[in-house]
Amino acid sequence: MRQAVTTLSMWGERHFGYTTLRDSSETLGDERWPQIPRLKEDSVIEEKEVEEDSGLEQTPTSEEQDAVVGGLASVLPVETPPSGGEQEHDLRPRLEAQPKVCKLPFVAKSDKEPGGDLRGGLGGGGGGDGCDGGGGGGGAANCLATPSPDNDHPASGSIGEASTPPPSTLGEVAPVWVPDSQAPACMKCGAKFTFTKRRHHCRACGKVFCVVCCDQRCRLTHLDGKEGRVCVSCHFTLMNRSAPKDQRRVWFADSLLPDADSRDSSAGTPDHRPSNSSQPGRPSVMGTGGEAVEVDAPSGWGMGALVGSPIGSSSNLIPSEGLPPILTSTGVKGDYTVEERPSETSLMVELEGGRAEPLVFVLNANLLAMVKLINYVNRRCWCIMSKGMHAVGQAEVVVLLQCLPDEKTFPRDIFSHFIQLYRDALTGKVLSHLSHSTASRGLLGSKEHAGFLYIRPTFQSLDGLPLPSQPFLFGLLILRAETPWARAFPLRLMLRLGAEYRFYPCPLFSVRFRKALFGETSHTIMRLLVDFRFYRYTLPVVTGLMVDMEARSTCIKIPKARHSELLKALNKSNEHVLAMGACFNENADSHLICVQSENGQYQTQAISIHNKPRRVTGACFFVFSGALKISSGYLAKSSIVEDGLMVQITMESMVELRRSLREMKDFTISCGKLDQSDNQECVYIQWLDQEPRFNKGISSPIDGKSMESITSIKMFQRSEYRANGKVIRWTEVFFLQRDKQANRPANPTSYSRLTERLARAFCLALCPYLKLLKEDGMAKLGLRVTLESQRTDYLAGSNGQPLPTQYMKILDSALMPVIQAGTLQQGEGPLEMEFIFYIQENIS
Repeated sequence: MRQAVTTLSMWGERHFGYTTLRDSSETLGDERWPQIPRLKEDSVIEEKEVEEDSGLEQTPTSEEQDAVVGGLASVLPVETPPSGGEQEHDLRPRLEAQPKVCKLPFVAKSDKEPGGDLRGGLGGGGGGDGCDGGGGGGGAANCLATPSPDNDHPASGSIGEASTPPPSTLGEVAPVWVPDSQAPACMKCGAKFTFTKRRHHCRACGKVFCVVCCDQRCRLTHLDGKEGRVCVSCHFTLMNRSAPKDQRRVWFADSLLPDADSRDSSAGTPDHRPSNSSQPGRPSVMGTGGEAVEVDAPSGWGMGALVGSPIGSSSNLIPSEGLPPILTSTGVKGDYTVEERPSETSLMVELEGGRAEPLVFVLNANLLAMVKLINYVNRRCWCIMSKGMHAVGQAEVVVLLQCLPDEKTFPRDIFSHFIQLYRDALTGKVLSHLSHSTASRGLLGSKEHAGFLYIRPTFQSLDGLPLPSQPFLFGLLILRAETPWARAFPLRLMLRLGAEYRFYPCPLFSVRFRKALFGETSHTIMRLLVDFRFYRYTLPVVTGLMVDMEARSTCIKIPKARHSELLKALNKSNEHVLAMGACFNENADSHLICVQSENGQYQTQAISIHNKPRRVTGACFFVFSGALKISSGYLAKSSIVEDGLMVQITMESMVELRRSLREMKDFTISCGKLDQSDNQECVYIQWLDQEPRFNKGISSPIDGKSMESITSIKMFQRSEYRANGKVIRWTEVFFLQRDKQANRPANPTSYSRLTERLARAFCLALCPYLKLLKEDGMAKLGLRVTLESQRTDYLAGSNGQPLPTQYMKILDSALMPVIQAGTLQQGEGPLEMEFIFYIQENIS
C-alpha cells in the first residue's frame, strides 16, 4: 500500500482561459521588375497612404540609416492594414539600381479592375498615371522619374528654390522631396543630423529640417485636406494666405478616398477592399480550395516603419553603463524618435507615476524589450518582455521580477540576457517549456542567481499582464544550487516553486535573494536514475505521458503518436529497471511534489488547486523494478517515492510489460498479495488516440488558420539569403492535417530535401524585394504547399491575407517546377505543408 501523502493546500486561481549569399538578387537577375517612372501625383498618393494607411510618418533616410532602422519596422506597435486590396496597390517600385527612364512592360488594367497596378506605373487605375497629369499608361512610358519620398533615387534637380513649389501652389501640389544624401544638416538652422536629431521633410516644400524647424502641422490640399508636417516658414505662409475654397480630391489607385468626417475614426487606416468582398467589415481571402475564408484583421503589434534614427548594425546596443536606446512617441500616431542615452531617473519617475504603455528599449535592430511596472497578485513587479524572438524561431520571453524595497534602477541584466537568448536562437539553441538558460557571472546583483527556468502558463492568472503574441514563455529566476534540478528534472523544481509561494502549479513572478529550495543531491532516488556529475544519462521524458493517481488505481497514459519516443527510451533502459519522467498533468487537480528538509532528506507532499477537492493527483515520474521475487507472496507492490510512483514486479511481468509497450497494447498490473482477491490496487498502462495540445494560440500568416495541435519542426537553415541590407529566414514548417488523416506524415524527415528545395526557391524568388516587402509591413510570410495526385498548388501570404498579385507571379515561375517535381516523387499519399519565413535587418 502507498504511504500517506501530506496535503498542502495551495492558494491559486484556475485560469481557463546553404553558402552565404552576399546579394541574392544576382541569382534572379532575369526576374527583376523594371523601374517604373515616378510622378508628382505618386508622391501625393504615397504621402496619403503613409500617413493614413500605415499611421506612420515616413521620413527619408540614407542607405546606412535605412538598413538599421528598418529592422524596427517589424516590432513597433502600429496597426496593420486590414485588407489584401490595400497591400496590393500599396506596392512601391523602389528597387535600387534601376534606370530613371524606362518603358512600361505591363498591360494597363481596365477601370473594372481597381487596385491591381503598381503606383505611378499603370494607367487606368485612377488619375495621375501619366506625365503632367496624364491619365494613361502610354503617357508615362517615356517620362522622367521623380524622386520618391523614400529617397531611394537621387534627386535630379538642385536643392533649394528649384525643388520648392511656387508660393501660389504651396500646399496644393506635392513637392519633390530632397534626398537624405544631399541634406546632412537642417536646411534652416544648419544643425547637423545626429543619432537623436533626426530628419524631417516638410510636406509643403519638400526640404529637410530638424524637429525644431519642422514641428508645425497644416491642412494641405494635396493631402485631401489632411494635416501634414510642415516647416515654420511654410506654416507662416500658409496661415497668412486665405484657404482655397475648393479642395481637390486625390484619386487613389483603387478608390476615391471619402471625406474625413464620414470615415470611422476608430479604424485608423483606410479600409481598401476588393470589389468582391463578401462583407464590408471583414476582408475576404481565398483559401487553397478556392472558397472564400473570412478572417479578422490582425491584432496586437503590427508592422510599422521607424525612420530617421541611425541606430547602427550592432547586435548589441546595451552600453556598459546606463540604459539602451529608447523609443519615444512624437505625439503623432505611429511616429517615434530614438533617445540614445535616456535618463534613468526620469524614466523611473514616469513608470512610478502609472505610465499606461510600456517603455520600449532597443537592444538591436531586430530585438526590443518592453518594460513596465505592474501590480500582480498584490506584488509590485517589473514586467519585461522581449519582442523580436519569433523571427529567429524562438518563443518570446516574459520576466516578472518582484521589485526590491525603494528600488530606483532598472534590472539591466535582463536586457543582456535577452541578447544572449537571441544569439543562442540563431545557432539553433531555442527555449521550450521547462528548459533553462544560465548566466556565467551571476545575475541581478548576486552570484547565486544562475539563470531562468522557462515555463508555459497553465492555471495561473494572466489578468492585467501586458503579454506578447503567442508563443511566449515566462522566465523564473533560479539559483545556482537549483541548477542541477533545472537541467536534470525541471518539473520537480517548477512544482517546488509552486509550493514555496503557494501557487498552482508555480508562480509566474521571481524573487531575488531568496533561499535555495534544493541543496545536496546524495539522498534522493534520482541519484540512481540521473548522472548529476557529467549528465551522461538522465531520466527520459516522453511528450504527453502523464500519470493519473486515484483511489486504489493508477493510470499511465501514453499518446499513440509518441510511440517512437517511447521505443527510444525503452531501448536505452536496463532490462531490470524501466524509469521515465512524466509531464505536468493538466487534467489533474493536484500534484505530488518533493520537498528537501533542513537535514537534506527528501519528503513527499502535494499541492492542489485552491478550494477544489482532490480527486486526481499527478506524479512526476514512474519506476518499474523487476526485482520482486515470486516467493515474496506478492503479485506486485506499488508505493509513492518522493514525487513519483515506484512499482515492484516480477521479472516475468517485466518481460510482458516491455512486450506490450513495444506492440502498443494496454497492460494491467494487479498489486497486492497472492491470496488477496478483493481490494487490490491496479496500475494500468493505457494508450491514447488523443494527443495533448501544443502550438497553442499560433495562427497562419496566410489566412489566420489555427495551427494548434499541428505538428511542426523548427528549422535552422545553414544558409541565409541577403539583399539590400535585409535577410530572410525560414524558421518553421507545419505538417497540416488533411482529410482526417494523421496529423503529420509518417516520417517528416523523409521530406527534408523537398522542404529545403521549396524554402530555397521561395527565398531566392523574393530576395530582390525584401526591402519592399518589409516596408509594406509583410515581415512575416507564410507559404502553404499542397501535394496530391490530382491537385498541386500553393498559397503565399502575410498578415492574414494573400500576397499581392505581383509577388505571386514571381513565385509561380520559381515554385511550380519544384512542386511538380515533388509531386512525382511523392509516394506516401497527400501532403500539405506550411512554411514560415521572417524578413529581418542584416546585423550579422
